[in-house]
Amino acid sequence: MIQFAEKTGLLPAVLPPERYLWTDAFAVCNFIGLYRQTGDEQYRRLALLLVDQVHDFLGRHRRDDHRAGWISGLGEEEGQKHPTKGGLRIGKKMRERRQGEPFDERLEWDRDGQYFHYLTQWMHALDCLSRVTGDPTYNRWALELAKTAHARFTCGPREDIRLYWKMSIDLSYPLVSSMGHHDPLDGLITYSELQATAGKLAGLSLSQKLSREIADMAAVCEGKDWATDDPLGVGGLLIGAYRMAQLIIAGSLTRRDLFEIVVEDSLTSLDRFERKSSLKLPADYRLAFRELGLSIGLQAIEKLQGLIGRYPDVFKKAFGHSHIQSLRRYARLSEAINAFWLEDKNRESASWLEHRNINMVMLATSLAPDGYLSLQ
Repeated sequence: MIQFAEKTGLLPAVLPPERYLWTDAFAVCNFIGLYRQTGDEQYRRLALLLVDQVHDFLGRHRRDDHRAGWISGLGEEEGQKHPTKGGLRIGKKMRERRQGEPFDERLEWDRDGQYFHYLTQWMHALDCLSRVTGDPTYNRWALELAKTAHARFTCGPREDIRLYWKMSIDLSYPLVSSMGHHDPLDGLITYSELQATAGKLAGLSLSQKLSREIADMAAVCEGKDWATDDPLGVGGLLIGAYRMAQLIIAGSLTRRDLFEIVVEDSLTSLDRFERKSSLKLPADYRLAFRELGLSIGLQAIEKLQGLIGRYPDVFKKAFGHSHIQSLRRYARLSEAINAFWLEDKNRESASWLEHRNINMVMLATSLAPDGYLSLQ
């Protein structure tokens, strides 16, 4: 994590820094986890510095854009107070596709804009920072981001809401209109997390409550099949199940039926992934950050089993025992994934070096996942 801070222009601060929202969200959680483990103040300071740098860089228009200032359109002083009100850029190298410009699926992966599932990761990182510091400011920024993201990414009538996958930098038009497979589930879990933390730290004003947004996401989640064979997606489901369990125990989420569906679909997903597993391929044919996302989720299984065991009255005992035991059969994959990417020769492969920053951070999370997984 120190190497990451130095390489990306965080320590010491270098302009322009190499900021990327997904990677930075995990990095904030990693620094928080290191601070909790060691008590070393430098890690807490790095988390705070990274948040400020992300907001100052990804909360503003690109340097190659004719527009300037905060994406939200707020003036400098108000923008500093509300840095997430306009959302946050992804941090891709290429400028966004302008409205009316022809769509190119290959190029779109490299173009800037805003992703809903990146914004939920950043909401989670900010919320973790509020919980470890006791400062409600970061939670308030996460709530403001949730309000903005929900208002701009949702579309359709209230009885049939769906989400855009990718929006323009200023959130004025969709870049990819289809809905991300797990985006509504991410939204429901993250909104519930933010509201729970806000209630503990500072109480909730009417403007900050996410009750309507939570209800919207719950409605979008109805009847969905979450199963996938993508390793990052499978890891996300397992992480989601563990977060849901923590929220259910705290009384901040009531959807035990949805929790059971997510656990069942996680098991289906692991079965699918194992059948087509890429883990026997050489490094050049593997994407480390996707596999490491799975590894992080796999490490949530034992924690999930512990919660269900400690709170048998909250969860159906038969359900918890049978499904968690089945999930535990796959836990060994986490050790194998970590061991593979800890080998120097595999971190010299083209696939590692091409995505080095995100790979470094996701490997760090996989080696010490508590900062990211815990809602305590």
